[in-house]
Amino acid sequence: MKMRTLLMGAIATTALAPAAFAEGERGRDGDVKILYWQAPSILNPFLSGGTKDVESASLVIEPLARYNETGEMVPFLASEIPTVANGGVAEDLKSITWKIAPGLKWSDGTPFTSADVKFTAEYCMHPEGGCAQGAKFDGVESVEAIDDLTVKVSFDAPKPNPYGPFVGGESPIIQAAQFADCLGAKAPECTEANFNPIGTGPFKVVEFRPNDVITMEANENYRVASKPAFATLTFKGGGDAAAAGRAVLETGEYDYAWNLQLAPDVIAKMEEGGKGVAIAGFGPLVERLEMNLTNPSPDLPAETRSTVAEPHPFLSDLKVRTALSMAIDRELLTEVGYGKAGTPTCNLVPAPALYNSDNTGCLTQDIEGAKALLDEAGWTDSDGDGTRDKDGVKLAILYQTSTNAVRQDFQALIKDWWSQIGVETELRNLDGSVFFGGDPGSPDTFQKFYADVEMYANTFNGTDPQAYLSAYRCGNEPKPSSQWQGENINRFCDPAYDALLDELAKTGDLEKRGEIGRKLNDMITKDTMTIVPLVNRARVSAHSNSLGGIVLNVWDSELWNAADWHRIK
Repeated sequence: MKMRTLLMGAIATTALAPAAFAEGERGRDGDVKILYWQAPSILNPFLSGGTKDVESASLVIEPLARYNETGEMVPFLASEIPTVANGGVAEDLKSITWKIAPGLKWSDGTPFTSADVKFTAEYCMHPEGGCAQGAKFDGVESVEAIDDLTVKVSFDAPKPNPYGPFVGGESPIIQAAQFADCLGAKAPECTEANFNPIGTGPFKVVEFRPNDVITMEANENYRVASKPAFATLTFKGGGDAAAAGRAVLETGEYDYAWNLQLAPDVIAKMEEGGKGVAIAGFGPLVERLEMNLTNPSPDLPAETRSTVAEPHPFLSDLKVRTALSMAIDRELLTEVGYGKAGTPTCNLVPAPALYNSDNTGCLTQDIEGAKALLDEAGWTDSDGDGTRDKDGVKLAILYQTSTNAVRQDFQALIKDWWSQIGVETELRNLDGSVFFGGDPGSPDTFQKFYADVEMYANTFNGTDPQAYLSAYRCGNEPKPSSQWQGENINRFCDPAYDALLDELAKTGDLEKRGEIGRKLNDMITKDTMTIVPLVNRARVSAHSNSLGGIVLNVWDSELWNAADWHRIK
């Protein structure tokens, strides 16, 4: 992707043109069937960081703008992308003013206005709400509804990249009238709104059965009269990646299957079924290990387990975290799990290239070096049971992830390598619908992190990682008072890191932004091993041969252009 100067060109400033297929009546192509083997558990991305929830919700609720398949910003509910050149971004870079496209309606027929945008900011920024997308609003001082079609976002300092709030599938607009009584601590209690949001997108919810199936129908108030082409949409969740692949590529039972996290030879064999095709694209999606810096002991109260007030009994030792990383053979993991659809990496942000740090030290496995490092740190096998210990503490790890064949293969290999350096490992896998679900009452979510190490992958919208890296700011940790929402699951806190984030926020020069971004990446990877990257994964999905209009997007929701999908006759 060609990098462009911020505010001056990395955007398309006019609304998306209609798709190239023949015009016709809305709903002309019947039903379309989508399969996500990690089932959605909520349709409110502000209460879940899970990709399955963000993407299913994107069919219904939309942002002012989002990113297309090349990473360009394009208007959705806005009439254009604000820039300094067109007057939408202030010369001092301390505010951005969005103009809403006229005539937009919610699916219930009521007008979409700036009041809804302003309310969305209040909802996510509420101090008791625990918004999962809070980093998008980093530095926002106020949001004002100037008139019905104009909203102004002001920042507490110059913001060369002002496109955090209301941009991308992770930051959509919710209806003020529907969510009026759902602010703060009440947010998780609004089941009807969270399961059946009123939206502006091409589809609206008919029935939502959490962790199972969503039935949708075409939004009769959608802004383009001929779209969507499908009258109904069935969004099935659950199962596993292999069953999802077969349902599209071999049997043709479904039209679209997401995240085929399968060995490449398995996918190739499925494609021989002739019913569909696999599609893939590289972006900043990284399979990694997250190290818990706090003590996850069930003997401690929840508030203590969510802060660094009680450091982890052994992962608080940098030499232990480093040794665990050194013992891993990333080349073999990539070969086993992804083949050409993966690249070994030491970086949390491997793309775009501007932000990809020259950090390759982890790529060579070093079992003997890991042993020596643990010896140096005083971790020895004092009782001869094969597990190192120190001051009565055993190097015994609970290592959890979601249920998936590739992830379980990774767990088995990593457990073996860790055993070779004297670390005992218990493996645990959880259903993805639960692990990524964000239920504040569940002990098994990745946000609560009631384990020592956990493994997963996520990514960010667009081509600028500022909000993504801001997740690790002090205070962003999930905790009881935030309804267990928050992106800093490791409970990492470094004032120097926060200061560098502040510098990134006020830096406009792209090369300088790249330099700062790489430093931030290094601080949470090679410098501290808080995050241990493994593989930069391509997004791999599949669609039926009869489904047209598919444009794989690694910079936003894969369902970003579902309004353009149609049946090939």
